Amino acid sequence: MPSATISRYNSAAASAISIPERCLDDGVSYVIIGTAAVKNPGFLHDACGAFPGHIIVGLDAKEGKVAVDGWSKMTGHDVIDLAKKYEDYGVEAIIYTDIGRDGMLTGVNIEATVKLAQALLIPVIASGGLAGIEDIRRLCAVEQEGISAAIAGRAIYDGSLDFALAQAEADRASAS
Repeated sequence: MPSATISRYNSAAASAISIPERCLDDGVSYVIIGTAAVKNPGFLHDACGAFPGHIIVGLDAKEGKVAVDGWSKMTGHDVIDLAKKYEDYGVEAIIYTDIGRDGMLTGVNIEATVKLAQALLIPVIASGGLAGIEDIRRLCAVEQEGISAAIAGRAIYDGSLDFALAQAEADRASAS
């Protein structure tokens, strides 16, 4: 998986076109839209049209169904169906978080992540449950399916994943 540099991250609930505009004007490379994409698809469509190549959608799901509002509400929307719709809008990538695994250090849901990536032409960023270097290796092994990156949180904080080692592993896998 190639490395990426993120200059700034804004987690504000983007629901007005002025928010992604302000972030991009401030030098942010990508604006990540989550719940607002599901609740207001017109806003997402407008943002993709106004800022092509700069909008990423975060889809949080459990057992293939999308959750919103900090995972407090299940929508019943199928994650693949929504991701395809958003791909048609022009999003740059999808961050797919398996909320049943996030923060649990139980391993990334490789099967569901690959299934989503195979249904799309845009990259998928794996999130939720990354536990250690073995997950990085497993993700690198399926990179060609359309998985472009991974998000690691708790594994770094608690020391079960050495970030430098993980980046080196991903760089090695991308070079081969």
